[in-house]
Amino acid sequence: MIGLFWIEETRVCLGAPPAEEGPGVFLSPTELSVTGPEQHVWGWEDVTDLQVLDVPVRSAAVRWATRVTTVAAAALDAWVPGSPAQMTVVVHAQDQRVEAPVFSAAATAYTQREVDLSLGLLSHFVRGSASPITLTQWWAENRPTEVLRSRHREAVLEGWLAPLL
Repeated sequence: MIGLFWIEETRVCLGAPPAEEGPGVFLSPTELSVTGPEQHVWGWEDVTDLQVLDVPVRSAAVRWATRVTTVAAAALDAWVPGSPAQMTVVVHAQDQRVEAPVFSAAATAYTQREVDLSLGLLSHFVRGSASPITLTQWWAENRPTEVLRSRHREAVLEGWLAPLL
């Protein structure tokens, strides 16, 4: 996971990958697709705006406090895992406005910087000045085996945006 993106070898999801038949939002070099009960597919040239609402954002201190509390509760066998936060992806395309619920891929929350950089990159996808292939190429070159710390995720996002500024 880098920012709001869940990156795999052949696809990029906004948020966490969906459950079997659940709704999801996928980005490819040529299209944006929404899966689930109401499926939609648009070419990037048809997408005029893409927003992600209700993104869980917390400061580093609050994220660490949440992790410590979770670990302590698990150690005391009092931890009951909660559902990940739900976000809403809003796609504007071809005189349509489609909302799709997706789950956050962040264990506790994203940093504000991750969100801002992710939204900036999404705006470049919509304008056609960047492509999701950058993300899958990064994955193919790096094949991360562990979750990156927020500072490293932010640095990767900054690297993707640097040539666009």
